[in-house]
Amino acid sequence: MLDIKLIRTEPERVKRGLERRGMDFDLDRLIALDLRFREIQTRLDALRQERNTISQSVPRLKKDGQDVSELIATSGKIAAEIKGLDAEMSENEAERQALMYQIPNLVDESVPEGLSEDQNLEVRRWGDPATFGYEPKAHWELGETLGILDFERATKLAGARFVLMRGAGAQLERALINFMLDLHTREHGYTEILPPFVANEETLLANGNLPKFADQLFHLTDTKYYLIPTAEVPLTNLYRDEIITEDMLPQYFTAYTPCFRSEAGAAGRDSKGLIRVHQFDKVEMVKIVNPETSFDELEKMVGNAERILQLLGLPHRTLLLCAGDTGFSATKTYDLEVWFPAQGKYREISSCSNCTDFQARRGNLRYRVKDGKALANPHTLNGSGLAVGRTVAAIMENFQQEDGSIVIPEALRSYMGGRERIEAPRTTVRA
Repeated sequence: MLDIKLIRTEPERVKRGLERRGMDFDLDRLIALDLRFREIQTRLDALRQERNTISQSVPRLKKDGQDVSELIATSGKIAAEIKGLDAEMSENEAERQALMYQIPNLVDESVPEGLSEDQNLEVRRWGDPATFGYEPKAHWELGETLGILDFERATKLAGARFVLMRGAGAQLERALINFMLDLHTREHGYTEILPPFVANEETLLANGNLPKFADQLFHLTDTKYYLIPTAEVPLTNLYRDEIITEDMLPQYFTAYTPCFRSEAGAAGRDSKGLIRVHQFDKVEMVKIVNPETSFDELEKMVGNAERILQLLGLPHRTLLLCAGDTGFSATKTYDLEVWFPAQGKYREISSCSNCTDFQARRGNLRYRVKDGKALANPHTLNGSGLAVGRTVAAIMENFQQEDGSIVIPEALRSYMGGRERIEAPRTTVRA
């Protein structure tokens, strides 16, 4: 949530920020509501003060034998006006708050102009895509041939856009989760959290998923609970509605969770494979930091995600997203895209964002600065470290062999019991 003081004092800056995102929003309506809100508040304060003065005067005047009927009548009129203004205030505040929740974060000045992913800026590449002496297969073909991915039975059990992993496929998924968590906790300084996989409305509202992305969430019927779309949701809310001390900053958290997304509007897109499914595993990184360091912390977070891909030997590129492609809560975002040989292109595997004070303000998270008096909102950052299913798919495609087997990256072999390759199971002929 933006600071209402910023909207009051720098409306043209806010309008420019919305234009950069390509967003049509009636900011003038919000400004008018806010102005009326403050007028009502001022009037209510004056009326309540006048009513209190009358209430204190009436007993004394009565005691002195004076006529207080006019004062009592005035008090009645004041009460009626207060009642009407209170009702107007409630309506005003509801609309004002609803509009405030619809405004995205303002993108940073370093973010390039543009309204679509085609205008994102590539900042670096790592690794050379492998060359094959044959037509490389897609990961879903490899997985079904090897017997480690079963989409047909997953559809029977749950429906389309679900996957069942079997044997070495399930082991590879688990190995990646442990590998990523170990790297983040042992080398990158994160504290591991195992949060609930369900979140309430307040948590999703503070994070920025509600109300804007309600159609992307799985809502548990007749409850205020939702399946989480990412571990970012609980991790950024750990200190919601709390005042922490400045010496507690920075806080680094990492978590593995399954993630659930409805993929509304994705009909026909990536209908095969592990790229766009309703349930997927992800290891998330979240930072809560001092505002002065947040952009440096973003660069470090991107490096943490890149390090995983480098250790796995997966060619990838890093993009700085343009204004129109930057997420709702973010002021600056880098995407990591990994190479998929069968598709002949890079696909997103991580997104790392600085949300500045946007989420902290929505969640009423504050810290007390070192002088012990002033309060401020910390900055929050989040990043995928990494999307596990997509990493499985990338390993399968990049390390496939002509015979259909998959070579396991060296960094994972200790997590796979020393296994070096995934091969098709041998069939046994019984007499």
